[in-house]
Amino acid sequence: MASAAEQLAANINFSAIGKSEELKKRIWFTLGALMVYRLGTYIPLPGIDPAAFEASFTGKQQGVLELFNMFAGGAVQRMAIFALNIMPYISASIIIQLLSSVLPSLEAIKKEGEGGRKILNQYTRYLTVFLAIFQAYGIAIGLEGQTGVVSDPGIFFRISTVLTLMGGTMFLMWLGEQITSRGIGNGSSLIIFAGIVAAFPAAIISTLELGRQGAISTALILGVIIMSVFVVAFIVFVERAQRRLLITYPKRQVGNRVYEGQTSFLPLKLNTAGVIPPIFASSLLLLPTTIASFSQAQGGTGFLALLTTYLGHGRPLYMLVYVGLIVFFAFFYTAIVFNPTETAENLKKHGGFLPGIRPGERTAQFIDSVLVKITVLGAAYLAIICLLPELLISYAALPFYFGGTSLLIVVSVTMDTVAQVHGHLQAQQYEGLVKKAKLRGRKK
Repeated sequence: MASAAEQLAANINFSAIGKSEELKKRIWFTLGALMVYRLGTYIPLPGIDPAAFEASFTGKQQGVLELFNMFAGGAVQRMAIFALNIMPYISASIIIQLLSSVLPSLEAIKKEGEGGRKILNQYTRYLTVFLAIFQAYGIAIGLEGQTGVVSDPGIFFRISTVLTLMGGTMFLMWLGEQITSRGIGNGSSLIIFAGIVAAFPAAIISTLELGRQGAISTALILGVIIMSVFVVAFIVFVERAQRRLLITYPKRQVGNRVYEGQTSFLPLKLNTAGVIPPIFASSLLLLPTTIASFSQAQGGTGFLALLTTYLGHGRPLYMLVYVGLIVFFAFFYTAIVFNPTETAENLKKHGGFLPGIRPGERTAQFIDSVLVKITVLGAAYLAIICLLPELLISYAALPFYFGGTSLLIVVSVTMDTVAQVHGHLQAQQYEGLVKKAKLRGRKK
C-alpha cells in the first residue's frame, strides 16, 4: 500500500491546480503576502547604522540570536523592522496553550467551543504585545551598548525601537492570520518557513565556496548532500507515521431504526510534540552564550564564562544536554497537548470503546501507555535528526542553516501545505460531481 506522502504526490497535478480559480487565488495571495514579509526584512530600524551592526553581529558568536536570525530570514543580522519576526506570537500561543491545561479557569474557557477559542486567541494577542515590548526594549538596550551602532542613544531611540519592533510583530501576526484564512497553509508556519528557505541559497553558496577554498573536502560536501536527502526522507516517513487504535461503536437504536455497529481508528502521531522540543532546547542552551556576548563576563573567569566554555556550541557536554532537553520537552509537550483521560471520556460519551478494554479509566491508562511508548520513539527521532547536523556544523564548519531544526520545520510545513492543496483539489472534485448530479436530475 502506498504511503500517505506517495498518495499526495500522485493525486496532485498542475493541470488540476490550473483549473481551480479559487486555489490559484489562494496561492497567489500567499506568495504576495510572503513577498511583503521578505521586503520588510530589509528595512532597517530608524536611528541605527545597519552596516556597523551587521559587522558586530558577524564578528562574534551570537548564541540564541543566531537561532532567531535563522527563523527571521536574516532580519536580526540586518536589524530590520521584522527582527522579532513572529516568534513572540508563537511563544504566546505556546504559553496560553500550556496554561489552558494547568489553570482551571482557562481550561473551562477552552471547553466552551468556538467562543472559548476566540477568547483564548484574544489573550494570546495581549500576551504577544507584552512579550514583543519586553524583547524590543531588551534589543534597544543591547544596541545602545554597542559602539557606533546607534546614532543618537536615549529614551526617544528606545521608544521608537520598541514601537517599530512591536508593530512589525503585530503586522506579521495579522499577515499570518490573513494567509491562514485567505491563502494556503498555516500563516505563522509559512512565515518562519519563508525565512529559513530564503537563507538556503546563501548557505549553499558559502558551503561551495569553502569547498573551492579547500576548507572542506569535496567528499564531505557530497556526504552532506546525501545525508540531507536521507534526513528529509526520514522526516517525511516519521511525520506520517501513526499508531492507530481500533475503536468499536456497538449497535444502537434511534426510534424505530437500528444502526449497525461501526469501527474507526484513533490516530496517535509518532511525533506528537512536533518541532517544539528542538526549538526550546536550542533556545535554553544558547541563552548563556547570548548573555555572555553582551556582558563583560565573556572571556573572564566568572561562572557565566565557565558555563559558556563547557556548554559551547559543539562541545560534548552541549550535545549531551541538548539531547536530554529534547527528550524532556518531547514528553512534557506531548503530555500538555494530548490528554488521555479527556479522550477516554469523549469515547465513553459517544459509546465507543477499545476492544478488550473497559471504557473509562482503563481506556485512559491504555492510551497513556501507548502514548508513552511512541513518544520514546518520537524523542529518539528528534534527537537523531537534530544531533547529526549539529556534529557537521561543529566539526566541519558548515553553515548554521543545515541544522536539524531548520530541516524539520521546512519539511513539516511543506507536507502540511501540500496536504491542504490536496484537500482543496478534493473539495473541487466533490463540488463538480454534485453539480453534475444536479444537472442529470433536472434533465430527467
